[in-house]
Amino acid sequence: MTEKVITIQKDAGLFEIRNLMKENHIRHLPVVDKENRLIGIVTDRDLRSAMPYRIYQEPTTATEQSERISQIRAADIMTTDLISIPVRYTIQDALLLIDKHRVGAFPVTEEDGTLVGIISVRDLIRAFINVLGIEEPGILLGIVVDEKVGVMKKIVDAVTEENISLGSVLVARYWDENKRVVFPYLLTNTVTRIKKKLEELGFQLLDPMDWYFDKLKK
Repeated sequence: MTEKVITIQKDAGLFEIRNLMKENHIRHLPVVDKENRLIGIVTDRDLRSAMPYRIYQEPTTATEQSERISQIRAADIMTTDLISIPVRYTIQDALLLIDKHRVGAFPVTEEDGTLVGIISVRDLIRAFINVLGIEEPGILLGIVVDEKVGVMKKIVDAVTEENISLGSVLVARYWDENKRVVFPYLLTNTVTRIKKKLEELGFQLLDPMDWYFDKLKK
């Protein structure tokens, strides 16, 4: 999560909100009380929605429009029925929540509602780049395996015997029952020998993109 969170209080004006978002290149501003407890959040969508409704509902002069804008406060446009992530949650928990609720970021709070951070899709991408080791050049393989004990060790042993380092290993479901697909990310530019070795061991190799397109909803 991002710990240094830019926040506002409920009496923050629309111009202040707009400027904070623009200057800091952010799209979410948590709204907190004087004890730093989360009470709402303002997004760039809230900002865009508020201005046309409040300004253009009737003909006004430029001066009157500016006056109306200056009267709008965070409390008028913030979302209060919001979901925050407890600080104890894992990356997996955050991913599932973002996918379920289709939002770009969640405030992170202590049990008493105190704001301690914010986690966004960008934060999660950065975390998985680090976890998967894909910031280093390498090649992704796809290996169809039986779902049984010892298979993973067999693959890892074959890779290490070729003096190849593993960036990461992911396991996904396969379309045949009792089978899985193992995706090792190998930190090498040459995989001819290891692919041949895996095939000699009886493994079926597939193109990761073939697996991906097969899984897309028709």
